[in-house]
Amino acid sequence: MILEIAMLQIRPGQTEAFEAAFARAQGIISGMTGHVRHELQQCVEDDHKYVLLVWWATLEDHTVGFRGSAGYQEWRALLHHFYDPFPTVEHFRQVLP
Repeated sequence: MILEIAMLQIRPGQTEAFEAAFARAQGIISGMTGHVRHELQQCVEDDHKYVLLVWWATLEDHTVGFRGSAGYQEWRALLHHFYDPFPTVEHFRQVLP
């Protein structure tokens, strides 16, 4: 299993609109092949900062399957205009339980 971690910085004054858009967008990612689960968490110290955690069965489920899908285009349209700067996305594998 692979954990995708995306640090999201949301434009000032846009957090409520971002959360509403994410509520719609999460249905897209949830239906993708290899999606295991996801969480969106908001930073306590900076309410414009979020972390998106997505567990995928394989790296390719995210990098090829999701990013190459029509659903990703819809995801982008719903969410990408909220980011400033564009998020850093990294993938991790569990080393120890």
